[in-house]
Amino acid sequence: MTTVSSGPAPLWQRVLPHLLAVLFFLVLAAVYFSPILFDGKTLAQHDIVQFNGGAHEAAQYREVMGKEALWTNSMFSGMPTYLISTHFPGDLSGYLHKIFTLNLPAVVANLFLALLCGYLLFVALGVRPLLAVVGAVALGFTSYNLIILSAGHNTKSLALAYAPLVLAGLLVALRRNMWLGAALFALGLTMNLRSNHLQITYYLLLMVLIFGVIELVAAVRENRLPALLSRVAVLALAAGLAVGVSFGRLYTTLEYGKYSIRGRSELTTPAPTAPGQPAAATEENVGSGLDRDYAFQWSYGVGETITLLVPNYYGGASQGALSENSATGQALAQLGVPPAQLQDVLRQLPLYWGDQPITSGPVYLGAGVLLLFVLGLFVADRRTRWWLLTATLLSIVLAWGKNFETFNNLIFDYFPGYNKFRSVSMALVIAQLAVPLLAILALARVLRPQTVVAAAPNTHPALAAVPVAAPETAILKRNLLYAVGITAGLCLLAYLVGLGADFASPIDSALQQQGFPLDAIRQDRASLMHKDVFRSLLFILLTGAVLWFYLQRKLTATLAAALVGVLTLVDLWGVDKRYLNDDNFQRETVAQQFVPTAADQQILQDKGLSYRVYNTANPFNEANTSYFHKSIGGYHGAKLRRYQDLIERQLAQGNPGVLNMLNTRYVIVPSQQAQGGVQVQRNPGALGNAWFISEIQKVQTPDEEIKALTGLNPATAAVVDAAKFPLSKTNYITVGSTISLAEYSPDKLVYKANAVQDGFVVFSEIYYKDGWNAFIDGKPAPYVRANYVLRAMPVPAGQHTIEFRFEPTSYSVGNTVSLVASILLILALLGTVVYALRRRPETVVGQEQLVA
Repeated sequence: MTTVSSGPAPLWQRVLPHLLAVLFFLVLAAVYFSPILFDGKTLAQHDIVQFNGGAHEAAQYREVMGKEALWTNSMFSGMPTYLISTHFPGDLSGYLHKIFTLNLPAVVANLFLALLCGYLLFVALGVRPLLAVVGAVALGFTSYNLIILSAGHNTKSLALAYAPLVLAGLLVALRRNMWLGAALFALGLTMNLRSNHLQITYYLLLMVLIFGVIELVAAVRENRLPALLSRVAVLALAAGLAVGVSFGRLYTTLEYGKYSIRGRSELTTPAPTAPGQPAAATEENVGSGLDRDYAFQWSYGVGETITLLVPNYYGGASQGALSENSATGQALAQLGVPPAQLQDVLRQLPLYWGDQPITSGPVYLGAGVLLLFVLGLFVADRRTRWWLLTATLLSIVLAWGKNFETFNNLIFDYFPGYNKFRSVSMALVIAQLAVPLLAILALARVLRPQTVVAAAPNTHPALAAVPVAAPETAILKRNLLYAVGITAGLCLLAYLVGLGADFASPIDSALQQQGFPLDAIRQDRASLMHKDVFRSLLFILLTGAVLWFYLQRKLTATLAAALVGVLTLVDLWGVDKRYLNDDNFQRETVAQQFVPTAADQQILQDKGLSYRVYNTANPFNEANTSYFHKSIGGYHGAKLRRYQDLIERQLAQGNPGVLNMLNTRYVIVPSQQAQGGVQVQRNPGALGNAWFISEIQKVQTPDEEIKALTGLNPATAAVVDAAKFPLSKTNYITVGSTISLAEYSPDKLVYKANAVQDGFVVFSEIYYKDGWNAFIDGKPAPYVRANYVLRAMPVPAGQHTIEFRFEPTSYSVGNTVSLVASILLILALLGTVVYALRRRPETVVGQEQLVA
């Protein structure tokens, strides 16, 4: 064997493959989302529609006033906009995001970004460009990436897209160049945090933690702990810088989290439940964080894990499509369903029969990718494979949630921060990062060259070059056969297990009552399973065959890599198109999505400064009403905890007094006779924006406080927790005293009050102490919480101007810190560029040129 020493190639030759890769990613994203770029359509995204509804007031205020409102009354009677729509001018990372995404339209940018960051990960590890492209495809086209875009989870998608940059920085810093790795880590974590999906960041950091533990054990065994700790210290500084850039966002989120449903409950008694429903949380499992049953509601089934390999094993999505030639299509036709109606029915069939309440589709990683992952367990270096295997197994077990309570209850109750997040099935994002990473490292290991160039520490240990002699080729062949046997064996085992399945779904009982042909749809569910088992088996065998022919020296490394890339793209693209295809696009704009109904138009005739609307049709899971009105309801995953308590214990129980104290002037109710199927009812009991009360009822605990609302007449009395808000006077004379709202904006309310005697006023506004400041005649004035969620204050006799201003210090302080950190990050990145340009180019070790 000969050793070849090669100098650095000209700059244009080194840059050209990367430019071609970026161009290829642009083409892929453009083709997949061609209806957006070439047909002028938009992607129908449910959560984005709800976001636009809930954020409308804040967006209008920003457009008119040129600043942030920070509070909105459009949802849940009022809440901060921190987790709805708030801009942080001090955070300059938005300019970096535009560079990364080339300012492409939303969702097109998301897919392009996922491909680009995946590519950067593998390039940073020393993988040649062609293999890095294959890795980018494996990461970017994982089914979950496209499914969440169809649902409108854009921030989740962005956070996932930037995750590979974080891993790249981590690996480079600890195993190659500390300074370059730290800069990449700071950049990746900055962009990941900027995406503002902390659950994805949390899972990513779990992956980082596992890596750190494995590196620590190795460092102790190899007596290099000081060197490791110095690198970890630099990474900690990089992480601190990234946190600093998003400090405004994180600080306000942390502050708000204490009062949201992600924070600690103050109640110790269970909420009432509907007949037949499981009992609500009691004192023993009410604490800091979400209710466990709520968090575990979306738990991946243990058997459902096979969808990582066989996508339609459990039917795919809750609403899937079948052809007219399917058993269901033929059965419905025989039942006399008209052809036009049949098409509509066949597009939205309940094909999913797994454990989750509802799903938009399975998490599918690619059959060929999983084959390479298993191969990586044999050929990758020990530390890397143990890290990625452990991370993958942990993500699967966490995703099982309530289906593996022995482990997951302990994690939920005791592992820091874990109980702040819901939908534990999302933990599979760890696997969707780990599996392609190990898969491509394995592919690069197999396709490494037979000659070795002068050694240099610029490649990942998994790619360390050694002579590929005949004995090792034999070992690689044997390992490949093991990997093919394991993955193909799993497919065949899944097929055999499926032969005994009943393919029954919980929704089938309702379908049977409607006369739906259950036998037919179960036959189609079985057909979907069997077809996908053999589909996955085919991609496993084809991918294995490509590698086998390479090891037989029938294919060049370049051709083998290209063929694996094509197989991976065809496999993942085909599955992705089941859940995000041309049917998901529409020509509606945001304005067209929010066309006021006749009921909305009737309410909008009322030009009052501020009043609320209660839409009785699913009020707490829709934000369309919020687009036009100040809504009692809304759509948000982190509403205020006390307001959620009010929903469960008072509003859901139909307490009219609570609606009155929230100034609910209009109620939208279903009506078959009215235009649009709804009609408006004016609520004569609405108490207005503020009112004087004659009696204060003191209580000593939050449980007593919310219970006292039952039967309370809020027009004359108010409930105050005296343990938190001591008040000496409890009775007032209200005759002749008046108060009215004079000015309204989301972050400032001005009232004119005329108190004949000293009085006590209740305001129909949500109490939130961290930001709302009260003033009487321009001087700061104390106020208290009344009726569990509202503001109230004593008002001295006379004519007064009362103001409430939302002035949270967390926003101003956070913005300042973000600006300073942003400047430091930019300077650090510029310094890194200078450092990289001045470094002597390193020679690639042990790899043949895969891209000409």
